[in-house]
Amino acid sequence: MTPQEILEQFGPRESMEYDVVIVGAGPAGLSTAIKLKQLAEKAGKEISVVVLEKGSEPGAHILSGAVMDPISMNELFPNWKELGAPLNQPVTADEVLVLSETGATATPQALIPNNFHNHGNYVISLGNVVRWLGQQAEALGVEIFPGFAAAEVLYNDDGSVKGIATGNLGIDKSGEPTGDFQLGMELHGKYTIFAEGARGHLGKQLIAKYKLDEGKDPQSYAIGIKELWEIDPAKAKPGLVVHTAGWPMDTQTYGGGFLYHLEDNKVTLGFVTGLDYQNPWLSPFEEMQRWKTHPSIKQYLEGGKRLSYGARAITAGGILSLPKFVFPGGALVGCDAGFLNAARIKGSHAAMKTGMLCAEAIFDALNAGRQHDELSAYPASFETSWLKEELDSSKNFKQWFKKGMYVGMLMTGIEQWLLPKLGIKVAPWTIHRTEADHTRLKPAAECAKIDYPKPDGKITFDRLSSVFVSNTNHNEHQPAHLTLKNATVPVQTNLAKYAGPESRYCPAGVYEFVKNDDNTDRLQINAQNCVHCKTCDIKDPTQNIVWITPEGGGGPNYAGM
Repeated sequence: MTPQEILEQFGPRESMEYDVVIVGAGPAGLSTAIKLKQLAEKAGKEISVVVLEKGSEPGAHILSGAVMDPISMNELFPNWKELGAPLNQPVTADEVLVLSETGATATPQALIPNNFHNHGNYVISLGNVVRWLGQQAEALGVEIFPGFAAAEVLYNDDGSVKGIATGNLGIDKSGEPTGDFQLGMELHGKYTIFAEGARGHLGKQLIAKYKLDEGKDPQSYAIGIKELWEIDPAKAKPGLVVHTAGWPMDTQTYGGGFLYHLEDNKVTLGFVTGLDYQNPWLSPFEEMQRWKTHPSIKQYLEGGKRLSYGARAITAGGILSLPKFVFPGGALVGCDAGFLNAARIKGSHAAMKTGMLCAEAIFDALNAGRQHDELSAYPASFETSWLKEELDSSKNFKQWFKKGMYVGMLMTGIEQWLLPKLGIKVAPWTIHRTEADHTRLKPAAECAKIDYPKPDGKITFDRLSSVFVSNTNHNEHQPAHLTLKNATVPVQTNLAKYAGPESRYCPAGVYEFVKNDDNTDRLQINAQNCVHCKTCDIKDPTQNIVWITPEGGGGPNYAGM
């Protein structure tokens, strides 16, 4: 049965009414909810706010490096230290290394660009910070529904957003209701805010429907692959922040590594690969594993133990790719719009700030008796914010690196080190992009095949053992949430022309080309492995793969990430 047929047979859906519906309990969504409740409390008003979270709890699906700039936390909770926010480890030192295969050149401290200076920031688990934000939100009266995936945008007759509907439960692989079937429910709001993170399933639809990205550079993405380790106490350097460029990437491919020392002998480390890479033989997962074997990184891991693993796409296009982020009845906040500052490799402070700015606009609108209109005060306040100034200063970052590593490093040095010393905050030139990431792959026959070393099970690992420590789980009997527009494309186009890149760009082993009995090929989708990184939805060269929401509560359950 199609979703429409199910609704016709079992509907109508039950509905609940709120002033504000928020999709996603990450830094942006929770900051929106918290700020709204703070404003309402101060004014003696009642505003009903609900937050839906597809993970099993707030923080379950959150993945970030993460070094956090506390600027937004200071604004949202000036007394966050007294309240026990888990920002425990201040940054104590920065290292920026340019790697060759066996060596490393450290950037002199005096020449480290401003975007890599982290004095005053904290090495954190963003998942733990989000769990704490969830507790603060609930204490203020916000309703949080974990394990509920927003599957559909609902519209009023005038075309404005009315709210969302959650996905149906208890549907088998063929789309038929089972004995455990439960119809999704509708949540209606005067305003609906989308805070799904990068490449949000519903955010993507809204951008297309309202043409929010018209006249903008195409959004650009990267995939971040991360591990959490417990290391030998003798090697721990709490607060040390290490960033690397160079090996194992070639000079024409954007990528770099990070290694951050937390408290309690833990390090969080990972590798970011730009999804505009051209060689279809490249595997971001294998590049990350190979990167760990470099002496500068391996020295910390030997004798240690890997605790967790995860992967997530991040927006990297910056302010030139930022869509219009309001539409009738709602708004995009955080990475659903693309507010991450790729030059700083930071997005959580930006996500929180956008949520706060959006909340102020909503509060004023509700106070004036308005609903389902465009929250024009939100983009207006962004224009005069410190966040706009920060993103302006990094506007060209990704564009320069598309011209190669050396050009990118030189121009980042000029824009982030030299110009500020001359008192110039924003480069007087602007570099635009015209190509979407999925258009960049070259045919496999034109590229050098990459032979990756086998994992040793100590420093390097395979994908399936990695997915295991991400605590990923899905109900195996539900329809696959990784859907194909045309089932013939993976073999006839992707495998034939690009050597099946989905089997390499997926960091969880979801896509696998296998032989039929007659020796022909077919694509097998192991949807239960999916860590919800969205890379396939972004990088598929034919844009044939569409990521839709699985049943709520499925996916990874990240601990300490």
